[in-house]
Amino acid sequence: MRLQSPQFQALFTPGLRSVAEMFEKKNYELRIAGGAVRDLLSGMTPQDVDFATTATPAEMKEMFTSAGVRLINNKGEKHGTITARLHEQNFEITTLRIDVVTDGRHAEVEFTTDWEKDAERRDLTINSMFLGLDGMLYDFFNGYEDLKNKKIRFVGKATERIQEDYLRILRYFRFYGRIAEKPGVHESSTLQAIKENAKGLAGISGERIWVELKKILLGNHVNHLVQLMYELDIAQYIGLPLDGDLEEFARVTKNVQNLCPKPMTVLTSLFKGKDDITNLDLRLKISKEEKNLGLFLMKHRQELTKAVGPEPLKPYQDVIMDSREANTNSKICELLKYQGEDQLLQELQQWTVPSFPVSGHDLRKMGMSSGKEIGAALQQLRDEWKKSGYHMDKEELLSCLKKL
Repeated sequence: MRLQSPQFQALFTPGLRSVAEMFEKKNYELRIAGGAVRDLLSGMTPQDVDFATTATPAEMKEMFTSAGVRLINNKGEKHGTITARLHEQNFEITTLRIDVVTDGRHAEVEFTTDWEKDAERRDLTINSMFLGLDGMLYDFFNGYEDLKNKKIRFVGKATERIQEDYLRILRYFRFYGRIAEKPGVHESSTLQAIKENAKGLAGISGERIWVELKKILLGNHVNHLVQLMYELDIAQYIGLPLDGDLEEFARVTKNVQNLCPKPMTVLTSLFKGKDDITNLDLRLKISKEEKNLGLFLMKHRQELTKAVGPEPLKPYQDVIMDSREANTNSKICELLKYQGEDQLLQELQQWTVPSFPVSGHDLRKMGMSSGKEIGAALQQLRDEWKKSGYHMDKEELLSCLKKL
């Protein structure tokens, strides 16, 4: 088939036209590769566009340099990737490769001009396609058919693909949550291969695992996929608690639907105690902000609930007003998502945190001079202000002080 969609046509910027011209002059083949092809075939505009070519890195460097094109980020060169900058745009172009030796994390590669050999070393069929700049699709493993049928399959034998890079287990789950229409439609041989190789994830860095896990947590079918991780003995190798609270997880994943939660908000529902967050942090090296959010949700998820009466949001507002931390407001928003309180969440998002209207200066004008006395009076007034739902103004508070 030949693709000529508006999303495909939009890729042809002055930069890409210049790159295409240079490769054509030298008779080097250049095609769009991997995820960008999958997105274009799904009618989406790809965020990143990677290119593959028959030209070697040395040939590309020579071609770009002689044309005065700036090359950036030479770290990928030993793996065959050259990044050229033209017309304020970066183009990441990789020579076709064959994996010679793999250790489950890294691969030693050699270059090839065989497009099928390169496709063979990719993880999933939907990620193994190429698209010519004329719109021609090159699909060696029925990736387009799988994409249309919303089916996630490894290229060739699942066991071989997984053993080349164990992170592909999590990539399988991630793309399942992104592409598949229904939960639970897996090939039994794929699940068997995942279970037999789950231990390989123990050798993958926490940072790489966390990148994939976050995407799984925000995708579709997350409850089904995390349940599956426990069934297939994956959880223990990626920092999840052995006895995760799957019941609470199921409840919370339902609560947060359509509320755009943070990954940590979803994940915290698995945890029963602080040790679970400590262990997750040790394994995945989560950020301080993520760790603090998890601890905050764990502390407040049960006892901080809406008030009965006309001001249901008040208990949450009180926590924000009493806190000395800048980001408590956003943590409370995540708590409301966790609890499934979408109406209160909307109200909180529209609420502007009020400023306490009385200062020490106001009290000094009333004749107070002792710092201790001023501090105590301010605290009393703050309590009164809180009781009023933060509605009392300066005048009302100061007249209230005369009565106290």
